Amino acid sequence: MSTDELVTPGRGGGLGDVIKSRYLLKLLVSKELKVRYRGSVLGLLWSYVKPGVQFVVFYIALGVFLGLEQSAGNPRGLPNYAIYLFSGIVLINFFTEALGNAARSIVGNGGLIKKIYLPRQLFPVASVWVSGVHFIPQIAILVVACLFNGWRPSLLQLAAAVAGFLIVTLLATGLGLLFGAVNVYFRDAENLVDMLLMIATWASPVLYSWMMVREKLGQTFFNIYQLNPLTVGVETFHFAFWLPTTDGAEAIPPHLLSVWIPVALAISAAVLLLGQLVFRRLEGRFAQEL
Repeated sequence: MSTDELVTPGRGGGLGDVIKSRYLLKLLVSKELKVRYRGSVLGLLWSYVKPGVQFVVFYIALGVFLGLEQSAGNPRGLPNYAIYLFSGIVLINFFTEALGNAARSIVGNGGLIKKIYLPRQLFPVASVWVSGVHFIPQIAILVVACLFNGWRPSLLQLAAAVAGFLIVTLLATGLGLLFGAVNVYFRDAENLVDMLLMIATWASPVLYSWMMVREKLGQTFFNIYQLNPLTVGVETFHFAFWLPTTDGAEAIPPHLLSVWIPVALAISAAVLLLGQLVFRRLEGRFAQEL
C-alpha cells in the first residue's frame, strides 16, 4: 500500500462519508427518535405541543398586550399576526433544536464513539435530521392555518421558502459540526450555544417586523442585521406563508430575493465549510478526549 492511501486513525472523509453511510444515518436518526420518546406518553405529539404553547405565550404577550396584532383600534399592527408569528416560530424552532442537539451529539454518543469507528459527522447530521422530522408536523399546522386564511402562494414564494429552509439547515449543520467538535475539548461550548440559542429568537424578525429595526436603528444597522442568515430565512417564510394571507400591501425587505437570499446562502455555505474543516481537524482525538 502506498503512503497516499494511508489516513490518520480516527479521521474520516468528511461529509462525503455521511452520504456513503446513508444506512447508518437512517439507523442513528431512528435511534435518536426512539431514545428521546422512550417512556413518553405523548411521544411525537410533543412536536405539536411545544410550539403550540410557545405560540400562545408570545401571541398573548406581544400580539394582545403589546398591540402587534392589527385591529380596528390598532391599525399600525401587523395583519394576521398569528400567521406572521407562527411562521417564524416554526423555522426558528427547527434551528434551535438542530443546533442545540448537534452541539451535544458527539459528547452524548461518547460511549459509542469509544467502542467502534464510524464517521463522526453522522452524529451532528443525524441530530439535524431528527429536528427535520419534528419540523414536518409544525409546517403542516402552519399550512393548514394559512389555507384557512386564504393562502394562495405563488411558485416564487414557495421557492423562497425552500431557499429559506436550506439557508437555516446549512447554518445549523455547520454550527453543529463546529460546536460539536469544540465541545469535546471545551465543555463551555455548550453554554455558549445555549446563549446563542437564547438570542436567536430575538435577533431575527420572528416576534416583530423588520421595519421596526430599520425605523429605530437606521439603514446601516439594518444592512448588518440582514447579514444574519436566520433573519433572511425567517423573512422568506413570512414572504411565503404570511404575505399571501394579507391584502398584499405589506412590504418585504428590499432586495430580499435578488440580494439577501444569495448572500445568506453564501454565508451559510461558508459556515458549513468552516464547521467541516474544524471538525475534521479535531476528530482524530475524539475517542481519547471522551
